[in-house]
Amino acid sequence: MRQPETAMFENRRPFLTGLAYRILGSLAEAEDAVQDTYLKWQASERGTISNPAGWLTAACTRRCIDMLRSARRTRVDYVGAWLPEPIQTMIEETPEGAAELSSTLSLAFMLVLERLAPKERAAYLLREIFDQPYADVAAALDVTEATCRKLVSRARNRIGREETGAVVPKERQDALLAAFQAAIATGSTARLARLMREDIELRADGGGKVLALLHPLSGKADVLGFVGKILNRSWSGYKWQRVDINGTRGALVFDGPDLVASVSLASDAQGALSGIYIMRNPDKLARLADADRTIR
Repeated sequence: MRQPETAMFENRRPFLTGLAYRILGSLAEAEDAVQDTYLKWQASERGTISNPAGWLTAACTRRCIDMLRSARRTRVDYVGAWLPEPIQTMIEETPEGAAELSSTLSLAFMLVLERLAPKERAAYLLREIFDQPYADVAAALDVTEATCRKLVSRARNRIGREETGAVVPKERQDALLAAFQAAIATGSTARLARLMREDIELRADGGGKVLALLHPLSGKADVLGFVGKILNRSWSGYKWQRVDINGTRGALVFDGPDLVASVSLASDAQGALSGIYIMRNPDKLARLADADRTIR
């Protein structure tokens, strides 16, 4: 039988993991942060802790901020475009649950969060996504409430009013994914072009370990050229397995038995394709292939 303090932590683990992943952009690092929080919890004088949930949130948040600062220094030397580590997500039973998961976990939203300084990112997530009171967010960050409000306000301004949180029906997501797959298989991009925004962006993350674009492609013409020529030539024989990635429809792409890529798409509020995210980094793919590594 679990000890009460262990049970308390395990009940809080899903929340801490979701928070840590959104701060760090890596499930592997998030799990490390949560484990560090557990060890600190085990070593604490728990009898002096009046609000265990708040204590755990604060400890995990501060650990994540430290890790994010270190990770950003490391990413300066990252080869090519960096993308958050994609994760398979559980299919939500209700449209409301699916929409909430998609809007707060999509790769498009995670990339927007990269604009924020570590404390801004943590403050924004705790307040705007996890609906924590300002007083609790301030305590987690060890700042005054006035400072906390400024952090959240700055974060809102930096994120702006882009439609990165837009959620379209899964039928539309499936249609976009099918058009993208068909364009690769046939080399014909006319159907896909009709579904795209003019300012669409395509990013591919190879981590310097496999062949991938070194820089993002922007604009319909360049993206369609890449899809209809380069991807058609190299991917046309690959097998696709549809899965939910970061709360939206995506696919795992296989060359025989080998997982060689994942594909995630972003769309605006009108359902137009606005972003294509291709993960090729084998380290991130190895973790993505484990369907048991899910998050809500």
